[in-house]
Amino acid sequence: MKRSFATAAWFAAALGAAILQPSIVGSASAHDAETVKQIFSQHLPNVPGNSLTAFVVEYAPGGKGEAHHHSGSVFAYVLEGEIRSQISDGQPAKVYKAGEFFYEPPGSDHLVSENASATKPAKLLAVFVADDAAVLTAPGVAN
Repeated sequence: MKRSFATAAWFAAALGAAILQPSIVGSASAHDAETVKQIFSQHLPNVPGNSLTAFVVEYAPGGKGEAHHHSGSVFAYVLEGEIRSQISDGQPAKVYKAGEFFYEPPGSDHLVSENASATKPAKLLAVFVADDAAVLTAPGVAN
């Protein structure tokens, strides 16, 4: 219970930073399909050897990212617009709207990551909990 509360508190802090300080994020232009900006990183003293790292990912209208995989657990919260996402769990791609979240378990491949709209931008907060020295995102599929 104590571990879950601490992780939830760090997630809330990262979400607050993304919402309350949009100027640190910058904005995606029509030329950028996907813009990723780290906004927070903290070692977790109650989970030795692990850190929580937060990123804001912005998608231009019609923007999409390449297939990739992550280290550790990823919690994603849609801040603006609609995001289409699919991981390697056998489920079809799903569209998540502003205010919704999804989870990517450790070791999963992120097959689809894109703006569901061709006319409006989209933005999400991605919060990673992973080993301190982990490479958080790597191109291609691992599995």
